[in-house]
Amino acid sequence: MFSKILIANRGEIAVRIIRACKEMGIASVAVYSEADRDALHVMLADESICIGPSQASESYLNEDRIISAALVTGAQAIHPGYGFLSENAHFAVKCRKNGIVFIGPDPKCMEEISDKTTIKKMMEKTNLNPIPGTEALWTLEEAFEAAEKIGYPVMLKACSGGGGRGIRMVPGPEKLESEYRIAVSEAEAAFGDSSLYMEKFIYPARHIEVQILADEAGHVVSLGERDCSVQRRHQKLIEETPSPGVSPAARAKLMVDVAEAVRTIGYVGVGTLEFLMDRDGNFWFMEMNVRLQVEHCVTEMLTRIDMVKWQIRAAAGVPLKFTQRDINLNAGTSIECRINALSTGKIDVLHHPGGPYVRFDSWLMHDTVISPYYDSLLGKVIVFAGTREEAVRKMKTALCELVITGVKTNIEEQLKIVSDPRFMSGEYDLTLMEGK
Repeated sequence: MFSKILIANRGEIAVRIIRACKEMGIASVAVYSEADRDALHVMLADESICIGPSQASESYLNEDRIISAALVTGAQAIHPGYGFLSENAHFAVKCRKNGIVFIGPDPKCMEEISDKTTIKKMMEKTNLNPIPGTEALWTLEEAFEAAEKIGYPVMLKACSGGGGRGIRMVPGPEKLESEYRIAVSEAEAAFGDSSLYMEKFIYPARHIEVQILADEAGHVVSLGERDCSVQRRHQKLIEETPSPGVSPAARAKLMVDVAEAVRTIGYVGVGTLEFLMDRDGNFWFMEMNVRLQVEHCVTEMLTRIDMVKWQIRAAAGVPLKFTQRDINLNAGTSIECRINALSTGKIDVLHHPGGPYVRFDSWLMHDTVISPYYDSLLGKVIVFAGTREEAVRKMKTALCELVITGVKTNIEEQLKIVSDPRFMSGEYDLTLMEGK
């Protein structure tokens, strides 16, 4: 096991990883930009080191500075969290060349899986059904040809995409040119890669993802599915597990199919396979994420398995201590609401919700400054209860208890969403936030 880990991230996920390190007896090193000098993760870590100016490109995305920080502090491994460098195969290779373990999959495996067209080809050899689509498109003419073959409506997606960026729905040929050019621009700005691919647009549908854990010995455990259908402009707002739209029989089959698929590609670590589920109950594979997800917390609350600790153990070569039979996916319901800042400013008042099975993962303190440089996520409210009805009521209570002043937040909006009759009944899909 590692004795010291550097966390190449910030915010709530850095705090979360530091907490896991402390509980495992592992020393932690925080890196920070000038804007985060007084941030909570800097205070909690055993050591901290400044890696540059406020701009992420000069700090949290600067590979050389992060590697240097790890070497200077004697960190044996780097945990990238999510976002930033978490799916950067080049950075993972650089870590390896410097004798540092990258807590994530093998760089070659990461590169293959992160390419959305490559992973869909790989999954064609399994029991999973990839959404009909194309390889990378490089010209508008190729896009028109592909759309005619697939059939409108279609989705344009960035090959290097993530976080809902570089995605455009095209209802018909009259909109293809304009949406193509917008998607290319968004992809280039967000990822430095303008390549796109095209998929059949499945509508209406639920966004379902399956969390897995895999060790070097080839053991794979599926930790249930999460319903991530509450989204605005492809940005997730609320997640829950299990999905109220997936039957126990469908769940059992999906867990087996996913585990077999992951075993086939030889993946190690934590990962998430994402699907669209149509109204007929068919699961269409979209992509696989090779990192810890923001919404890993609901899986932890349901399964009682610490995802971050097992991610670290997997990277250290520790075999899983449990099997699929040990995982109870019908123990209750866990729900997560993402709390985002809608403005910049300084936190004046902060009150966390409390009570049994209520969790608030955050990096906030009194006087914390919310800057314009980074993601707007302030924290996540997560609840668990024996029934979905009770979990929804518990979430409403927790949101009413959560007080954050000094900046505008989406707390009130989240309360409205969980009070929406469609959400309360569980009969919702990706159309829930249309027009809102």
